[in-house]
Amino acid sequence: MRMRKSWWLALSCIIVAAIGAGLFASCLSAGDWTSAFQIESDELASVGRNPYLILEPGYVLVLEGEGGQLTITVLNEIKKVDGVETRVVEERETKNGKLTEIARNYFAISTRTNDVFYFGEDVDMYKDGKVVNHDGTWLSGVNGSKYGLMMPGRPLLRSRYYQEVAPNIAMDRATIVSMSETVKTPAGEFKNCLKVEETSPLTRFTTEYKYYAPGIGMVSDGTMKLVKIVKGRP
Repeated sequence: MRMRKSWWLALSCIIVAAIGAGLFASCLSAGDWTSAFQIESDELASVGRNPYLILEPGYVLVLEGEGGQLTITVLNEIKKVDGVETRVVEERETKNGKLTEIARNYFAISTRTNDVFYFGEDVDMYKDGKVVNHDGTWLSGVNGSKYGLMMPGRPLLRSRYYQEVAPNIAMDRATIVSMSETVKTPAGEFKNCLKVEETSPLTRFTTEYKYYAPGIGMVSDGTMKLVKIVKGRP
């Protein structure tokens, strides 16, 4: 789940206790962004939900904008990554009706904290109907890559964390900049949305914003806005 337009930082690690509101169980900190998370594999599940991210098979979000369409589908499929059973979430992107990318993302949710962790993705980039590369592909536990945090179960304003920890491939990081946004979309108006600023040390001059509505998930990604929700059966 890379930034749409797209060194392992030197670690000066310290143990951080769980924040009172329960953002993480415990973690290691590198610079200003939390970059490593200490969790037990037996606390992770491949199905569940927190207020801003849903991992239930059949759940679909469709966003559109400026000739592009992004369809996010929680598949009835699991994949074991880094010893963890993860849920497969497909992102399918088109531009002017032509397929540009299919990414299979791998997530697991903590049954203790409701934090959703990101274990990697397999990416197919398309041109003229054919796969041209797999840029952005990474898996936790492979070539020094490690899972990141995609969505905390109980977000804290101004918290900063890595979503992906794949050296030289994907190092997206997030900062929660607001928890009270109102977002208008073709699918409706959503209040008390989470506003997340995404940056990466690999693309220093790129900043993107995503908005997540409680009980729904992502409702805005750059110029793309939510147009359709399909609530599948868990």
